[in-house]
Formats: sequence, C-alpha cells, structure tokens
Amino acid sequence: MGRIRPDAVLVQAVIAGALSFAHLHDLAAAAGQDGWKAWAYPISVDLLLVAAWRRLRNDGPSRLAWCWFVIALVASLGANVATAGLLNLRHPPAWLRFGIAGWPALAFLGGTLLAHTRSAAEAADPAPPAEVAPAPTAVPAPVAAAESPAVSPELDATDFPAAEPPDEPHRPARAPAPVPAALVAHARKVADEHRAQTGDPIDTDTLRARLGVPPQLADTIAAQLT
Repeated sequence: MGRIRPDAVLVQAVIAGALSFAHLHDLAAAAGQDGWKAWAYPISVDLLLVAAWRRLRNDGPSRLAWCWFVIALVASLGANVATAGLLNLRHPPAWLRFGIAGWPALAFLGGTLLAHTRSAAEAADPAPPAEVAPAPTAVPAPVAAAESPAVSPELDATDFPAAEPPDEPHRPARAPAPVPAALVAHARKVADEHRAQTGDPIDTDTLRARLGVPPQLADTIAAQLT
C-alpha cells in the first residue's frame, strides 16, 4: 500500500472553502435567514460559481459565463469582507437584507441561463442541408401516327412505290454533366457516415434523398463514389 502524501493545494482549498462557507452562513443568518435557510445560501453561491467556471472551461470565454462568474465571486468575496467587522451584523443595513432576500431568484436565473443557453460553438454549427424534392421529369406526349392517304380500291397496291425510311443521322450519346468536386466530396462524407452507422454501403435512393438531387445526378455521383 502506497504512502499517502498530503496535497498542500487540496488542503488550502478545503480551508478556504470552509471559511468562505462559514462567512456566507453568518452573513445570511445576520440578515434574518435562520435555520436551514442560512446554510442554503453558501451552497447556492458556490454552486453558481462552479457552474460559471465549468462553462468557461468547457465552452471557452463568453459574456454570459463571465457575468455570472463575477456575480458569484462578488457574493462570496463580499461575505468574507462583510464579516471582517465592516458591517454591524447585529443591526444589518436594509440593503444587505434586500440583497440576501433576492439572491435565490438571482441564482436561479443564472443557473438556468448557464444550463440552457447555447454556446458560441453550438450557435456557429451550421444546420444540415434541407432535403430538396427532385423536380418532376416531363413525360413526352405520344406522337400521333401520321395519317396515310386514302387508297382508292380501284388502284393496285403495286402502283405505289414502297416508302423508304428517311436516313437519320447517328446521334452520339449525351455525355453526363460534370459533377462539382464539392458535391462529390459532400456525397462521399454522407456515404462514409451511412457506412459507419449501418455497416452497409449507401444505395442510390438513400444518397439521392440525403443530397436532394435528381435521380440522374444521383446515379452519376454514385458511379464516382465506387
């Protein structure tokens, strides 16, 4: 079993916390908050101080966290100074009673804002792109059959030369439109996330729904991802 070594910083923190806790209790009791209410005030001040410091440490500097950190620090430091003889605690002034009585509502407001207000990093995170329904493809109208001239029954069918089909030039297949590199990179990221979540490669229909592109473009992007 290893030897236990006392930590000077931890001991100092315990002593400072106990003294600050006692000063806050004495100040609240002098302001008319007796019984368990006097013990609840130092807990409220210390919890608000810890919550503000944790917000600063995890989410970085912000006006909200600094504001409530300073308020809790002033409340704790003010109690330590007030109990040093600067105030007559047997006959506390009216502003002290007013401040002690209004502290619970102020601490509740600060704790609520620290817990439920989005940080700057969360606010800067862009929202996922909205899915765009593919535009409906136009269905070509059926071509009406060419009306053939009426043939008189007295004429023989051999009197008319056989109609030769017109020569149609050979049309090369239209090459697919080039896909922007940024769209391909985004589609690859979507496909990697789908594979990481499901373990299967993403299909064309799912890719089209996630990207919000027409089916032809989704097929072209899927061909480039393979």
